[in-house]
Amino acid sequence: MPTINPYGKDIIKVTTEFEGRPLTLEVNRVGFRTTGSVLVTYGDTVVLGSATVGSRPVVLDYFPLSIDYEEKFYAAGKISGSRFIKREGRPSDEAVLIGRLIDRPIRPLFPKGYRQEVQVVASVLSMDPGFRPDIIAMIAASSALMLTGTPFDGPVAGLRIGRVNGEFKAFLSPEEREQSDLDLVVAGIESGITMVEAGANEVPEEVVADALAWAYEHYQPAITLQKELEQKVAPAVQDYTLVLPDEELQEAANAWVDGKLGEAIRKPYPERNELINQLRWAFHEEMAEKVGDDYPRDKYDEAFTSAVHKDVRRGIVEDKLRPDGRQFDEIRPLSSEVGVLPRVHGSAIFTRGMTQALNIVTLAPLSYAQMVDTMEINDGERRYMHHYNAPGYTVGEVQRLGSPGRREIGHGYLAERALIPVLPKEEDFPYAIRSVTEIMSQNGSTSMAATCSSCLALMNAGVPITAPVSGIAMGLIMDGDTPNILSDIADAEDFAGDMDFKSAGTAKGITALQMDMKVHGLPAGILREALLAAKKGRAFILESMLATLPQPNETLSPYAPRIEKIKINPEKIGAVIGKGGEVINKITAETGAEIDIKEDGLITVAAADTAKIERALEWIRSLTEEPEVGRIYEGKVVSIKDFGAFVNILPGTDGMVHISQLSDTRVEKVEDVLSMGQIVKVKLTGIDEKGRLSLSVKEATR
Repeated sequence: MPTINPYGKDIIKVTTEFEGRPLTLEVNRVGFRTTGSVLVTYGDTVVLGSATVGSRPVVLDYFPLSIDYEEKFYAAGKISGSRFIKREGRPSDEAVLIGRLIDRPIRPLFPKGYRQEVQVVASVLSMDPGFRPDIIAMIAASSALMLTGTPFDGPVAGLRIGRVNGEFKAFLSPEEREQSDLDLVVAGIESGITMVEAGANEVPEEVVADALAWAYEHYQPAITLQKELEQKVAPAVQDYTLVLPDEELQEAANAWVDGKLGEAIRKPYPERNELINQLRWAFHEEMAEKVGDDYPRDKYDEAFTSAVHKDVRRGIVEDKLRPDGRQFDEIRPLSSEVGVLPRVHGSAIFTRGMTQALNIVTLAPLSYAQMVDTMEINDGERRYMHHYNAPGYTVGEVQRLGSPGRREIGHGYLAERALIPVLPKEEDFPYAIRSVTEIMSQNGSTSMAATCSSCLALMNAGVPITAPVSGIAMGLIMDGDTPNILSDIADAEDFAGDMDFKSAGTAKGITALQMDMKVHGLPAGILREALLAAKKGRAFILESMLATLPQPNETLSPYAPRIEKIKINPEKIGAVIGKGGEVINKITAETGAEIDIKEDGLITVAAADTAKIERALEWIRSLTEEPEVGRIYEGKVVSIKDFGAFVNILPGTDGMVHISQLSDTRVEKVEDVLSMGQIVKVKLTGIDEKGRLSLSVKEATR
């Protein structure tokens, strides 16, 4: 029996072909009490996008928009792998990051001054294991907003694409993602791109630029489909009032600062910041005296800030100079040092202008890797973890300390992603690695400072990365259709600009990328220019970093754990573990070493004392050693037959000594030479196609 809509509305459904599969948007089937709800189906993935607009006016100085991505483990036919928590609770870092991914292209499309409370939730109800559901969730969120009647200048769509065998492709399978050297998310509107995020294995800027253009062209069918749905639904336009600065008040602020900004405060940071603060206080004193007791300080402060932003843009567009007097491609003063903390495994400070990051690296056995528990089938582990902290004092403000927010999680993940492509393989460096960035001071692009400081700290810790990584934040001021691209932006340019763009990579190419546009979409051509400009800036910063530490240290900190590795036949893992873990527990207890075993047969042994490691390794070798033809073994006679004897040469491995191989002279009975339990030297002379071992006593004694 079909679903009955309690409002008597017909179910509306629209479908289009989207990257090889039907994409379907459905309304009036579920979610009856939201402002707008859309059920989106793509393959076996089903996502409910719900948008609810508050009915009461909200008196706030910001737009109260919240966008959340809800993981539902049942969508993948899973129960959480956590031993203690079986229902969804606090969103995972992955869910937070996808929520930010959806939020970033949508938020700039609401008009300035819009203050109505809006909540958007994208809930994954069914997940096709063949591809990630995040882009379908983005389309669901945008589709729901299109039906709310709010001043949302959408729709928004996007694609997550990779490059397999030199060809761009969307909705990659897990196997294809493993092969791809690029993981790129591009989102935007019909007229241009509004958000980019990428991880890459040192992919050249030109390739990334081509990928942006490819994705922009290929997400257009999802834009067209959302417009078709909106036309069929014909949502009622909601009344709203924009909270905008009073024009007379803004004119008064503009007139007051006229002549006091521009050249007068075009000074390096922090001198410029101090001058701005002095002007702000003087402005408030004079305005408060004119207005009297009912002086609306917040409104005048907003008008003053707007006047400063306007002056920043004017100086860049007209004078071709930045607020601190730099040229467009000029980088702020750089410095760095390593080994700044005595007891940690690796540390570094990276300073760019007033932005400063301290990074600390900790090494541990592989068992300390973080288990990733999400609704996606292949969870796996995080062997490299980067965490980012930026308390209020780093911007000179009083703020409560608490758990990391969405911004901190996002910045940490971006810096983590930038270094992952250059980390050594587990087989070569069997350590779990935690990198923590403590921001010391903020004035633009702390995530890229985190990237640079973490790279230096990893090198200081002796992690043999394959190439050093640097990062830079770029900005953009549009003058009509003419872009003014800025390298190494500071806060003033970020607040007043049209784009915030972060690029990290090696000398060969990009490892991580993040772009957020504040204008309503940019063409791929402008983004290509920004990518190439960022490449030059990254190279300049990398040169400064390498002057501090040109290559990873050859030795580890004396306080880091010592870890050795051994690769065994995976079929012999059971021999090392033993029944109920009996063997491995005995090795650990008697040697004092910590042992980790991977499914592929990689075993790592960690201890502070190398003698403990060697003892544990020798024990493991004795349990897992493979027989080697031509080698002489000392074995125990375990069985005697008329035709020969069986000798145990390794744990669980017996071979046969034929009676003819017992002596150079003729032997009538095996018992004349060997007895049960006797220890005897034998030589392994051959292994047949069935794995049977041939041993010789006489060959071993020659």
